[in-house]
Amino acid sequence: MAPELPDGVDVELPGLGTVFVRDIAGPPGAPTIVLLHGWTATADLNFFTCYAALAERYRVVAMDHRGHGRGLRPKKGFKLEDCADDAIALLDALEIDTVIPFGYSMGGTVAQLLWQRHPERVHGLVLGATAPYFAGKQAERLSFLGLTGLAALARFTPAQARSWLTDQFYLQRKDWGEWAIEQASAHDWRKILEAGRAIGEFSSVDWIGSVDVPTSVIVTMRDQTVPVRRQIELFEAIPDADPYRVDAGHDAIVAAAPVFVAQLLRAIESVAARTASPVPR
Repeated sequence: MAPELPDGVDVELPGLGTVFVRDIAGPPGAPTIVLLHGWTATADLNFFTCYAALAERYRVVAMDHRGHGRGLRPKKGFKLEDCADDAIALLDALEIDTVIPFGYSMGGTVAQLLWQRHPERVHGLVLGATAPYFAGKQAERLSFLGLTGLAALARFTPAQARSWLTDQFYLQRKDWGEWAIEQASAHDWRKILEAGRAIGEFSSVDWIGSVDVPTSVIVTMRDQTVPVRRQIELFEAIPDADPYRVDAGHDAIVAAAPVFVAQLLRAIESVAARTASPVPR
């Protein structure tokens, strides 16, 4: 069975196309949280466990990234920078001035780029299960770069690409059910694979220490996808960042939802309290 989800609307982004958006009003005057999901997921797959809890305190906005689910379908290659710019285009369309991004895994790279490219729109940052870089050792770099070849293959055998990714990443959980498979079946698998290469090439090491907004970092302590040491490197690199720990793996937001969501609320409240947008009581 599909989880209970908030209503969504189609939003036209001028010059880019139409995207499906979850836009939950929240309390009057509440800060806006924009949710940025992970690789091979969708906004709903990544965040269905926390929509309701977040909406009690904040306005919540979420859309699928390019090539994922019901996200944009541009002809050009996938770039994480474009995902950050897409988020700004959505905020413009919804007439939202500033936000606190919450980026999970790949979404954490997008959140970092959102601050770097559009600092005037970012009140604070919440980063979960993510890092300042993903491919450090040569073997890791080759693994990510190898996805370029698979992207070409996916043009002709998308079913094989879908099967491979389903076995490897977000859908490796055996209890996802038909709803999750339907979510993933909407992916543009060539773009998904291109996104894998983009993740492998990403690094914020040279500039992440310049972050000048309140930040919280949620570390998934048993993560075998994003090494804990790299998550800690991210926390240590950002001045005055607040750490929050969850004793679970990379799928903590689903597999350990009660604990993760509780920590997420604390992490966001910490950021909001240090900005001009305190949480309504």
